[in-house]
Order: sequence, then C-alpha cells, then structure tokens
Amino acid sequence: MTNEELLERLTRRLGKTHARQRLGIEHDHQAQVFGQGLNFFHPENVPMARRAIASALIACGLYWRGLRNAKDVQVTHNTIASPKLPAAFDGYTLLHMSDLHVDMSDAISERVAVLAAQCRYDACVLTGDYRALTVGSHDAAMDGMARLGQSLHGPIYAVLGNHDSVAMVPRLEDLGMTVLMNERVQIARDGASIELAGVDDAHYFRVDNLEKAAGGMSENDFAILLSHTPEIYRQAAHAGFDVMLSGHTHGGQVCLPGGVPITLDSRLPRRFGSGPWRHRGLIGYTSRGAGCSIIPVRFNCPPEITLHRFVRAT
Repeated sequence: MTNEELLERLTRRLGKTHARQRLGIEHDHQAQVFGQGLNFFHPENVPMARRAIASALIACGLYWRGLRNAKDVQVTHNTIASPKLPAAFDGYTLLHMSDLHVDMSDAISERVAVLAAQCRYDACVLTGDYRALTVGSHDAAMDGMARLGQSLHGPIYAVLGNHDSVAMVPRLEDLGMTVLMNERVQIARDGASIELAGVDDAHYFRVDNLEKAAGGMSENDFAILLSHTPEIYRQAAHAGFDVMLSGHTHGGQVCLPGGVPITLDSRLPRRFGSGPWRHRGLIGYTSRGAGCSIIPVRFNCPPEITLHRFVRAT
C-alpha cells in the first residue's frame, strides 16, 4: 500500500483531521527518547537499551530465568460486578489481551494462541501494543496478529498503543477486528445493550478523545472503555464510564520480590499498575500484558491474558 493509498484509506476511515494528525505526530516524534507524551523519558525508544539490559542480566546470571518466566503466560480470572449491568449481560465474558508485542518472541505468541483457543468467552478485547519496536515495518507484527486471530472467535475489538502505527489500522480491520479510534459500538444481547468505547493512544501520541468516544451516552448506559494506558482514569471516571480495561504497564515486567515494580513507565499511582482497581465509580483493570517490552524477560511479574466475567450486583 503506497503512502497515498494509506492516507486515502485512513481519511475515509478516521476523517481528514485525525488521519493527518496521527500520521504527522508519528513522523515527527515516533522515536523520540526525551519529551513527548505523558512521560519525559521513553526507554523503549533508546536504540541500545535492549543490548545493554540483556548484557547486564547475562552478567548477573538472570537472563535465561527471565526468558523462561516470560514464556509462562497465565490465564487470570476477574469478576466485574455492577448494579448497572443489564440482566441480560449477567455472566457475559470478555477475553482481554494486551501488550502482545507478537513479533518479539514466537514462543510467547504461540503460548498465547494455545491459551486463547482454550478459553470460553463472548467477545475479545485487545488494548494495544501489537508491535515490539516503535518504529519501522509492522509487517511481522501483522503476520503475528493474523496467526493469533486464527485462535480467536466471536467479535474482536481493539485499540492502538504507543508502539503501534495508525498505518496498522487497515490491516487489523482486514483481519476482522474492529479498531476503536475514539469511537463507540453498542453490543446487544437478548434485547438489552451495553456500550463499548475505545480511544487512540493517550500515553505517547496523546491522540485520545474521550469526549468523542463518550458522545451521546446516557447516564443509564452501562459503558466500558478500552484504553491502552490507564493514565486517563480520572478523565474516564468523570466521563461516565463504568469499567475501564487497559494495559501498557506490563505490571512493571521486572519487579522486586512480592511483585513490587521498579517502574511502570506511566504517570499514575502504583495501585493502578496491575490487576483490579477502583476510582470513584469507575471499575478498572490493568493487564500485566502477555508480551514484553525491550527484551523478552520477566521477573516476579507473570504475563497474563484475562477473562473478565461480568455479573449483575444486587
């Protein structure tokens, strides 16, 4: 697909302003190490970071253990209870996968595909970061997503992360995935419905638009927000969303004993870094992610895919 064809397709899909804005920001800032985004320092954009970290872990004798940990993807079960949930959606289940970085490790991607094929759920949601690098070709990532897609069933909804290019949108949608770019869809079941919205990356490119995604929602609607990063939790709560599903942090990826993250690469309280959390009336969940960033190692922070079961609270 030529640049002209890509721009034309994105313009039809997103509108002229969003398409040109996202492409322009990527061109100007996609590999920036300092500044840009919510964080000042972006280690994923440091060219030598992978080699330096790997060398340090090898010297400490920890590298191979970290590799084994990274391949041990787990299925986590989470219950989301709300009195606003329509009775028809009691027991409704979402498979949530985040930070797949499918082109970094074939072994991790294969493990995710096997686990996903064994799960029972009604729909699948993907909260971004399909590519390992933040620049360059995304062909390998799209090939990996195509293979993973063969293990999934039902509707698949996705948002982009800070590693993802807007040029990936047409290819993801060609795989049958609905990419929510500051958009919302209605999911119907037995005469009832819930709202599912998704925003473009809010962490690095900062092209999220909650006002657009939430536009037209009523206070009685049960609404779920997909955002790559949980850093916009305050805005989401005030926008009237009931549930927010995110990723980005990897739970720290490299943690101290007890799961204490060294860094979350995010501007948010540590309690929002992984697992379930609440803020005002917003029920949140931050996935530890299935893949890895920079290098495929994990310590005291097992990778996960998550089954969220929704129940109607009394």
